[in-house]
Amino acid sequence: MLYLNDHDITAIGVNWPALVDTMESAVRILDSGDFAQPVKPYLRYNHPLNRMIAMPAYVGGKVKAAGIKWIASFPGNIQAGLPRAHSLTVLNDPETGQPSAILNSAIPSIVRTSSISGLMLRHYIQARQPENIHLGIIGWGPVGQYHVQMAAALYGDKIERIRIFDIKGADLSKVPPPYAERAEVAESWEEVYQQSNVFITCTVSAERYIDVPPAPGSLLLHVSLRDYQPEALAALKAIIVDDWNEVCRENTDIERLHLEQGLSRDGVRLITDVVCRSCLADFPAEEPVLFSPMGMAVFDIATGVYYVNEARMRGIGTEL
Repeated sequence: MLYLNDHDITAIGVNWPALVDTMESAVRILDSGDFAQPVKPYLRYNHPLNRMIAMPAYVGGKVKAAGIKWIASFPGNIQAGLPRAHSLTVLNDPETGQPSAILNSAIPSIVRTSSISGLMLRHYIQARQPENIHLGIIGWGPVGQYHVQMAAALYGDKIERIRIFDIKGADLSKVPPPYAERAEVAESWEEVYQQSNVFITCTVSAERYIDVPPAPGSLLLHVSLRDYQPEALAALKAIIVDDWNEVCRENTDIERLHLEQGLSRDGVRLITDVVCRSCLADFPAEEPVLFSPMGMAVFDIATGVYYVNEARMRGIGTEL
């Protein structure tokens, strides 16, 4: 069994084009039906904001792996100087169930999240052909920082401005050097929201704060799931989710839209519709696009397999 830790994953690095291609392949496997993925359970105790989530899946196609991601999210860790999230991924041989690898690192989880956003951004740019990107980030923790790295690596030539807001401030040294000159720390989330055509929420906000509709034609990568008042999104027609049964629960903004604004499964499109059927072309260019992904174990398993394959090719990691 191969064991990979933070040091090993960092040594492999982040090849954004390859990782986004990996996510696109995983989406096509989803569309084919060659997968298994139960609804993930949440473990909560003592403090209601803390949660531990089990994410099992089997992925067929060229991935051919089963496994589980076990991720703990404890927002209070940040005040204690600890990472908010801790993640462990176990991969199993799909024929025998024998464990084949352990990834003891939160990095693949963050990379998976950013890569799925990158996949959505890829198809948005293909459909809308924007002349330039005004990138807005709310929340400047690791997830926000990796999203900027992803966007810069894939579409740096299109990025005209990067605006960042975090209630604790933001360190622009985390912006990739060629793009730091195009970055600024905004004084409010409103400033970022109003001036971005690609707007990404990466917060752990306990309260919804966005109370106005998005800019026409903008892409909203709704990573943190609980940022918008329902009224701000009520008029949107282009709402994309990864899995309706997953995302319409746990007090997400999608669930709030369902309960308060009547949003139903028939009123959304899936990431498979975007990738496999080019559904963004069905909407007018001025229609904002909301992508609200709960996070799918299929993508975590595919990301884990990518890193294990890279590690074995390079002789990285520890065989147990």
